[in-house]
Amino acid sequence: MKKGEKGILIGIAVVSLGMMLVQGFMVSQEDEKDPGIPFYSTASKEVQSQASVLYRKYDCRDCHSLWGLRNIMQAVPAPSLDGMGSLRSEDWLYAYFSAEDPQTILPSRLKKRFQMPSFAHLPEAERRLLARYIASLKVEDWYLKETQKAEYEKLTGEEYQP
Repeated sequence: MKKGEKGILIGIAVVSLGMMLVQGFMVSQEDEKDPGIPFYSTASKEVQSQASVLYRKYDCRDCHSLWGLRNIMQAVPAPSLDGMGSLRSEDWLYAYFSAEDPQTILPSRLKKRFQMPSFAHLPEAERRLLARYIASLKVEDWYLKETQKAEYEKLTGEEYQP
């Protein structure tokens, strides 16, 4: 290695180390506490396990994301299921899954091939299990309020006034 090359490598190492120190100092000076992951489930392990089987069996992941995970091969603009239980009750979800045409309960502007299919043909126990599980998917209040505020401001262009 030539003398000039050693100098360049040392220079790069010093600059890199300096940047890491500055970054570490800046992060340590932040006063804002990380509030953590806003999503959680109130379902028992048994319900979570059984619902997970149905979630995979009926390819829900092809359209919906859960725990931030989505099938990247699909581009369906379906809602995330994270926090859905903070927005809808178990009874509402069961009625939605049981409807012959779910769009009569919650109209969709999506093309027919992307709309929520009817689960009315599924056994009642499976529809109830899916409703129970999805109703258990909650979101922390602080995140729900931030999301509602951002959505309101995005749709209206006005400042959110709770």
